[in-house]
Amino acid sequence: MSKALEALLDLLDLEQIEQDIFRGQSRFAVVPRVFGGQVAAQALVAAGRTVPDDRFAHALHAYFLRAGDPGAPIVYTVDRIRDGRSFTTRRVVAVQHGQPIFHLSASFQTYEEGMEHQADMPAAPDPETLPTAAELLPRYADLYREQGVVDRLLEAREAVDLRYVDAPPFASVGEAREPRSQVWFRANGKLADDPLLHVCLATYVSDMTLLDSVLLAHGRGGWVTGDVVGASLDHAMWFHRPFRADEWLLYDQESPSASGGRGLGQARIYTQDGRLAVTVIQEGVVRIPR
Repeated sequence: MSKALEALLDLLDLEQIEQDIFRGQSRFAVVPRVFGGQVAAQALVAAGRTVPDDRFAHALHAYFLRAGDPGAPIVYTVDRIRDGRSFTTRRVVAVQHGQPIFHLSASFQTYEEGMEHQADMPAAPDPETLPTAAELLPRYADLYREQGVVDRLLEAREAVDLRYVDAPPFASVGEAREPRSQVWFRANGKLADDPLLHVCLATYVSDMTLLDSVLLAHGRGGWVTGDVVGASLDHAMWFHRPFRADEWLLYDQESPSASGGRGLGQARIYTQDGRLAVTVIQEGVVRIPR
């Protein structure tokens, strides 16, 4: 297991400071605020710590309310909304400096048999044939808005092996493309057999690239080139089938709409053998700097 993954797992291992109240720290991010995927993953950890072991996360809905301060701890307060025979619902509010910065509702369910069907997995190359971040990102160093961006990107993504199927948006500045993006990802090391941990790792990664497809439609390089400013607004995920975040997962993303300074991304996450594991939808602020 890489040291970066160990550090990320430590980040997700929240400190319990009172019943249903947890405290988490932050890690380095490319932008000067707390990474949204980190807050979402920590909030889901907090919710999961209050749920019986035989209930598994099947959905979350979240709103990013304020930019988080990476230099201060985040306090997560869990409300036990409902404990039913099959479903458990939790609400989590993340607070920093006395103000809520994030709100999450999560639902958990006991396992049961039911009807089965799924959308087919799209075509994608073998992830082992694609360049790693360390091989890919330095190729475009002259496009980044400032020196040191490559190192910050690599450090931020060191815990996860994330590989683009096609050129990322910052490699296509000025060239509008189909609003669709694919990446393969997996944790950079073996994880414990804890279903909540794998779901939380996928939640963490899901905020990294989902709005890339919005940028591709307009030939914008994005946050690292400085031709767009933005932030996540809300985030929803549905966990359909069990999966491991330390095995290759295909993140197939597209953008059906952008308007009013906002862009919408929707995606499906598939296991390498073709099972639909997760559906993701996110809207974010996507503005062209004045």
